[in-house]
Amino acid sequence: MNKKDLGALKEKARQYRKQILKVVSAAGSGHPGGSLSAVEILTSLYCYKMRHDPARPGWRMRDRFIMSKGHASPALYVTLADRGFFSEEELATFRKIDSRLQGHVHTSVPGVELSTGSLGQGLSVANGVALAAKIRKKDFKVYCLLGDGEIQEGQIWEAAMTAPQHELDNLCAILDANGLQQNEPVAKVKDLEPLADKWKDFGWNVLEVDGHDLGELTDALDQSGLVKGRPTFIIARTVKGKGVSFMEGKTEWHGKAPEKEELEKALEELGF
Repeated sequence: MNKKDLGALKEKARQYRKQILKVVSAAGSGHPGGSLSAVEILTSLYCYKMRHDPARPGWRMRDRFIMSKGHASPALYVTLADRGFFSEEELATFRKIDSRLQGHVHTSVPGVELSTGSLGQGLSVANGVALAAKIRKKDFKVYCLLGDGEIQEGQIWEAAMTAPQHELDNLCAILDANGLQQNEPVAKVKDLEPLADKWKDFGWNVLEVDGHDLGELTDALDQSGLVKGRPTFIIARTVKGKGVSFMEGKTEWHGKAPEKEELEKALEELGF
């Protein structure tokens, strides 16, 4: 989509939620909670903001996207399949033996820039890619999706200091701030607040949005491209398991697949 058609983006997000639930249920395993919370973020990037060409996933001038929270692979695979990087039929092989659609994102899948799973590493790689673009005078952008539990990792804070040091204004990090990690609330495990102030103090341009509001997300992504001399950090406040009443805000759906009856109930809630 070349224009900001929020109605069309909203319908894309609804379809992505359906597909995420179906592929995780069919596999009998996966991470639905953190995938559902990231749907609007990925929709905004791939259906509105990012420059990419599914027919040429290695196109040198493409914008780069790095999903640092690699366990949310269903969300990225569903998005890439919809955009044409591979067939939607292949989604049925998710987490099957010999499938390239592994439980954590992997570079064998067209459109995946970095294999992730070990948390905390994506932003460092994004820094390197953005710095290389600067040195080579290329105008592509680099986007990196992080989880809020993930940014407790020490390497994240080294990367947070590095990006402003090199004035990486071609880098935009987006935080899927759903407030929950694997077993407990993020604030209970290791509180991150005041989150915005911390990143501002490191020298980032910080924006905070409702991570399920496609208007706010697309506006923030647009603004990120206007700032000079600083990277942008978008705090997207989200709900884990968003869109399914019995999954929303529940840690047990971090890594649990819905049974048949649960899938049917979830799809009905989404209007399918």
